Amino acid sequence: MRLSQFHLATSKETPADAEIVSHQLMLRAGMLRKLAAGLYTWSPLGLRVLRKVEAVVREEMNRAGAIEMSMPTIQPRELWDETGRWQKFGPQLLKIKDRKQAEYCYAPTAEEVVTDFARCELNSYKQLPVNFYQIQTKFRDEIRPRFGVMRSREFVMKDAYSFHLTPECLDNEYRNMHAAYTRIFERLELKFRAVQADSGAIGGDASQEFHVLADSGEDAIAFSPASKYAANLEAAEALAPEAARASAGEAMRDIATPTQKTCEEVAALLGIELARTVKSIAIMTQEPLEGREIPGDRFGLLLVRGDHTVNEIKARKVSGFAEYRLATEDEILEHLGSEPGFLGPVGPKLPIRIVADRSVAGMADFVVGANRVGYHTAGVNWGRDLPEPALVADIRNVVAGDMAADGSGPLGIARGIEVGHVFQLGQKYAEAMKASVL
Repeated sequence: MRLSQFHLATSKETPADAEIVSHQLMLRAGMLRKLAAGLYTWSPLGLRVLRKVEAVVREEMNRAGAIEMSMPTIQPRELWDETGRWQKFGPQLLKIKDRKQAEYCYAPTAEEVVTDFARCELNSYKQLPVNFYQIQTKFRDEIRPRFGVMRSREFVMKDAYSFHLTPECLDNEYRNMHAAYTRIFERLELKFRAVQADSGAIGGDASQEFHVLADSGEDAIAFSPASKYAANLEAAEALAPEAARASAGEAMRDIATPTQKTCEEVAALLGIELARTVKSIAIMTQEPLEGREIPGDRFGLLLVRGDHTVNEIKARKVSGFAEYRLATEDEILEHLGSEPGFLGPVGPKLPIRIVADRSVAGMADFVVGANRVGYHTAGVNWGRDLPEPALVADIRNVVAGDMAADGSGPLGIARGIEVGHVFQLGQKYAEAMKASVL
């Protein structure tokens, strides 16, 4: 086609809201035009590029034995109520009503619709296994759309859903899809890593994300250069501490810290390493109290080393902490008699639940808040100054230099752009929606 018969409008100017190079170049090349926040028009040139990418995806999905179909982008609330995701999916789910006030959502994904299709269409074990896929528009109401089409609200996604009789069959198809995604990204000549991930609102057990390594990536991934171990920061795990805890070498004592509220400030005042301090995060959990069957609010502390941060997803996997929230200042005052910045696990009179990160459980002579405004307590030791922690778990984010969980060596941290995600959903949706075969 001649250029005179084609629409191509390039631009020398870069819009101020184009933060990264890829977004800037797509706008300057005339591939995209912004309509509203997170909404873009694909120009004839941009659409040709998009279709070529789709062709690679479609060829590899067909090669893997998947069957293409197309599902509606507007989905009725009733299906989402069956799985409980009408509320659980959160504010990303765009909810709308028609003229009869019936409720719908603009599809962010299609597990409910495809499971409804399967329970109506699949009747016999002879029809399994089967894998349906589509390349369809999705909508997720991102709180902050950014980086052009990388985190837009409306986007085109390939989503596939397979149905099986046995866990072994499911495992085989999981590996098949992993291999198909690998071929797609290799054909597109992307530098990528497959990483262990948390399933989030989608649910299920095994879960792996594919990340393109790029400085502009929004996700942090941890990887071992010496092995194939890689995981996003939500799921990454460091090797459990093996060294025996040191014996107590200091007497416990209170130290005045009139304006020092953070672990960094306290460590600087005392002239010690930040790793010798312990951070206490006050929370409230919803769980049954002793002698009661009805769940009630219960106060607790999450303990991590001062140079570490709590991993909320890991913490919610600790028994009894799935629905925890941060405690209010009034709740902290009621249970510890202090205010944030001076909290610690030593001496609370009311029964509280304490979860110590594995690294904290192995510490000796550490520093915590004294539960008195303007004071911290130094020389604290487990078993002498406070009971041994009843709950010890991996509840922190890994940091560069931690030993990889597979023991292969120190972890590195890189930025990644998520370009694919494979879930092993198990029977989550089939059971909720009563999809079965003879």
